[in-house]
Amino acid sequence: MKIAEGIDMLELNLGPMTINPTILYDNESWVLIDTGMPGSAPAIMELAKEAGVGGIPLRSIILTHQDIDHIGGLPAFLAVQDETPVVYAHEDDKDVINGKQPMIKVTPERLTSLLGQLPEVTRNQFEQTFLFPSHPNVECTIADGETLPIAGGLTVIHTPGHTPGHICLYHQRSKTLIAGDAMVAENGELKGPRPAVTPDMSEALRSLKKLSPFDIETVICYHGGRIQGDMNKRIAELAEQS
Repeated sequence: MKIAEGIDMLELNLGPMTINPTILYDNESWVLIDTGMPGSAPAIMELAKEAGVGGIPLRSIILTHQDIDHIGGLPAFLAVQDETPVVYAHEDDKDVINGKQPMIKVTPERLTSLLGQLPEVTRNQFEQTFLFPSHPNVECTIADGETLPIAGGLTVIHTPGHTPGHICLYHQRSKTLIAGDAMVAENGELKGPRPAVTPDMSEALRSLKKLSPFDIETVICYHGGRIQGDMNKRIAELAEQS
């Protein structure tokens, strides 16, 4: 779904859930925000091509946080590119993404079960990237308030609570907030993060107050997709629940 010139929201049905990675692009390269579950990369690549990035290189990947449905597709993206894209993440989730610490929401038993269901190539890629890494996956850490020189300016907003290093991204030109899992969309309504998968719900809601300085016309939720309207008012209402 085209959000504005140079920014598209993808929609990928994974069976038990639908996810919405975001791509930003120009005539020379494109940027992917979040990579889906293990095995998602081919479908995301195809959706990105349909959106208009066919024939140009993937320059960088920004990970909003460490959860497996956001970083799981990373190994395949790193493996299939002619030139390895630069991976960005917040410092507080970097060690998990680099395989130095376990994911905070996936037990070893659950991970073993999940990997056992994957094709051998996908399983090996995941293990080599996250369990037995030979080099860091995150090349660049990003900090709260930093503006990345991507698509006319992409501002990083550190919104911990869902994970320690969770970030939102504000696309200045289109007034779009790429929310990761800081919020979800359900039945056309913007809601806070899902309590069942948010270890520190109070902090996650307090983090939403950091969004108030931004003029937000569109919110892209990784779970639930695009929401438009009086977004600042609704986000302020959610933040007051903290």
